[in-house]
Amino acid sequence: MSKKKAFIFYGGWEGHEPEQESARFKRWLEEDNYEVTRVDNFERCDDIEYMKSFDLIVPCWTQGEMDDWYCFGITEAVAAGTGIAGVHGGMCDSFRWSVEWQFMTGSQWVSHPGDVYLHHMSKLSEDHIKYINENYPQNNEPGAFQRTYTVEFKKNSTSPIIAGCEDFEVHTEQYYLHLDPSCDVLATTRIDSTGWHASNGIVDMPVIYTKHWGKGRVFYSSLGHQDNILAMPEVEKFTRRGFLWASR
Repeated sequence: MSKKKAFIFYGGWEGHEPEQESARFKRWLEEDNYEVTRVDNFERCDDIEYMKSFDLIVPCWTQGEMDDWYCFGITEAVAAGTGIAGVHGGMCDSFRWSVEWQFMTGSQWVSHPGDVYLHHMSKLSEDHIKYINENYPQNNEPGAFQRTYTVEFKKNSTSPIIAGCEDFEVHTEQYYLHLDPSCDVLATTRIDSTGWHASNGIVDMPVIYTKHWGKGRVFYSSLGHQDNILAMPEVEKFTRRGFLWASR
């Protein structure tokens, strides 16, 4: 039997440990009998036929910029049946100015709701970071970016991705997402923002979801701030299942 093929590309903001996380994804997929191509660029993503040759695409690239022709190569491949799966900022805080990327992947990070800071940076550049640090020092207060929260699985779901999964607590970044309403939400977390959004009250925010793009499947989990989170047995279980579910 021929092996399925996966394409992983990684890069962007180093704080999310893209090299370590993408290496872990490669190990997982190879254990599941995939032939894996892993690169630190997206130079061939505009080659639509090349991208269609893969059964699964795994982006691991926080922020950065992607020209439309690279994005269209990926979205056309997914529409034709190639799956796409990713975690945290590596898929849904990627290429913030690419509207098609956001449309296909299903969401976009907009806040860490536990933050005490007043403004959210649009770009993690040296000048932006310097400005925030000088003018909003509360950004550096303990707990500004991470908190302990509970991940609650959808109890009536029939998805094999979360079969047998039990609710659990995790200490990491909690993501507030702008979400495509077509997403099938598989797990949520309770968010009580501490910033200006707090006046809207507590909300249930998706943590894991799936959706479709043409003939292709999309899987996303907001867990995976750094590689140690992916190493948690609870997280590894549904993430690996999600990758396999999304794959052609």
